[in-house]
Amino acid sequence: MSVLVRRRAEGDLGSCVEILAEVHRHSGYPVNWPQDPAGWLTPEALLASWVAERDGQVVGHIALSRADGGDVAAGLWAARTGTGIERTAVVGRLFVSPAAHGLGLGAALMEQAVAEALTRGLHPVLDVVTSNTAATALYERLGWELLDVVRERWRPDQVVTLGCYAAPADAGCPATLSQPCPCCSGTHV
Repeated sequence: MSVLVRRRAEGDLGSCVEILAEVHRHSGYPVNWPQDPAGWLTPEALLASWVAERDGQVVGHIALSRADGGDVAAGLWAARTGTGIERTAVVGRLFVSPAAHGLGLGAALMEQAVAEALTRGLHPVLDVVTSNTAATALYERLGWELLDVVRERWRPDQVVTLGCYAAPADAGCPATLSQPCPCCSGTHV
């Protein structure tokens, strides 16, 4: 079995939409099926996206986007650190085909997104619907910090509970004692 994480190419979108539909049927992610799934996978604020391949077939996806005023975790992190949301990057659109669960692809995709955020001097954050226990378990296993649990109104008839997470303050941080950290403005040993 050969596994690879690489930048998403334009030709991958069709496969990603098919897998997203499979994940939606299997586990209810995303909670609300997007009217334009390919557009949902390519938000305007997108910085980068990746796919996971198994034996040459796309089986997973992740995206990294600039934060905006609607990203709860970004606002919580900014308030906690005294920085602006522009110092964060939002990890999202993470899914792996049910047939490829248990292979470590979610963690590999997360690693790629975190590395890109840190390279850009941004701190990775994310929001997750708390009913998505598999995703929550992954983030906690990877050491992500729960900032808060909040209730958000997504539609007039829909309120969801979100876990708001931030990557560990020293997650892959390139800082040294003499060099300030571009992701958290501190220094690490």
